[in-house]
Amino acid sequence: MRSVGDPERKSRWTGNHKCTSNESEPIGGAAQEPMAQYSNQPLGVSTSEGAHHFAVTSLDRWLVRKILAAAPDMPISIELWNGEVIKPQHVTLRSGIRLNSRRALLQLIRHPTLNFGDLYCAGDLEVQGDLSDLLLLVRPPVTGVPDTLMGLWRRLCWRNVRPRTASVDQARDNIHHHYDLGNDFYALWLDQPAMQYTCAYFPNPAMTLEAAQTAKMHHVCRKLRLQPGQAVVEAGCGWGGFALFMAREYGVDVRAYNISHEQIVYARNQAQAQGLADSVEFIEDDYRNIEGECDVFVSVGMLEHVGLQNYRALGEVIDRILHQRGLGLIHSIGRNVPLKMNAWIEKRIFPGAYTPTLSEMADIFDPGELSILDVENLRLHYARTLEHWLSRFEGHIDEVTKRFDESFVRAWRLYLTGSRTAFLNGDMQLFQVLFSRARNNDMTWSRVHLYGDADC
Repeated sequence: MRSVGDPERKSRWTGNHKCTSNESEPIGGAAQEPMAQYSNQPLGVSTSEGAHHFAVTSLDRWLVRKILAAAPDMPISIELWNGEVIKPQHVTLRSGIRLNSRRALLQLIRHPTLNFGDLYCAGDLEVQGDLSDLLLLVRPPVTGVPDTLMGLWRRLCWRNVRPRTASVDQARDNIHHHYDLGNDFYALWLDQPAMQYTCAYFPNPAMTLEAAQTAKMHHVCRKLRLQPGQAVVEAGCGWGGFALFMAREYGVDVRAYNISHEQIVYARNQAQAQGLADSVEFIEDDYRNIEGECDVFVSVGMLEHVGLQNYRALGEVIDRILHQRGLGLIHSIGRNVPLKMNAWIEKRIFPGAYTPTLSEMADIFDPGELSILDVENLRLHYARTLEHWLSRFEGHIDEVTKRFDESFVRAWRLYLTGSRTAFLNGDMQLFQVLFSRARNNDMTWSRVHLYGDADC
């Protein structure tokens, strides 16, 4: 396993040489310069050299005014590369951006949802004020776009993308892109020692991240009514913290699946160190290849990577392995209305990702006649989780910059901040869906068992 600081890994994020390894090849495309990961610049072209010396023209000003006119109540100013500031009238400003070149202006107009992130990461777009405040103010249109020239621009250019496919091979590449950046990088800002890269549970908003992640694991285990000796299958186990927790705290036997090699190696080492290797088996394989039977099926944070076209396949796996009196739970980011993924997130951060609605998730349960027993939405808990992650990430900026580069830092700052914003403004939800067989009558008569001292 290579550490994040190794020269070969660092080359993925620095553009000072041509990278010839497979890691430099984007999913579904030809090899690029490594810095193309977070930049929209043509290879060999720098927007910071010479472009900002072009004089601002009346056309530039007209284009900026049209951008602002598309949302006339938005309290945001735009500063051009000559220092000139254009702002909406009769609005108290709350934030602003600076465009450092005409190229940046044209790129922003051409594809805002993709190029805002690329320009920000490259330093060609600067945020004036708090990034979170800006992102709360700037939301791409979903409905109600007027039938005008500016409305046409908003419909055509504020566009997102269909996620790339999630075949077995493609899924492995997608996961490698995001999760195999190095365990020590994630250890800088995730909870310790469980390293839960999923929503925590804050019954008390003042809880530490570690306490809230422990509360989340207890909360899920109570929903599943885990009993000693049960067989549990976990699909998408991350660094193994939850599988080890279930075995240690509830006495169950766990088979945990994951296709990230680095995470599996870490999880197996943790199982040995904690004396749980006989209770937890970490399997480096795709969820579609799960075999055997289980009393409980659980998946926390994997569904976002499965892809809509594979929901029925996931449902078939669950139907094949779950005992007649078994329980299952899927914990996933979701939405209230079907929407494509943000173009920048899908291309630069989470290739292949998709966040479903509850109605779309029904494709998992309906074919096998699995009954949904309970749905809980932890949206604000994820916003609080991201607040903790972002604070810890910012506390290690110097170390992250040294290991990668400034563009990587900006990308992850934008990703974490934008994700928190999406949960705060209701664009994203966090669903926990508990289910069972339709004829399973071994049910509780109340929800009292869900809450206890561990949540306090």
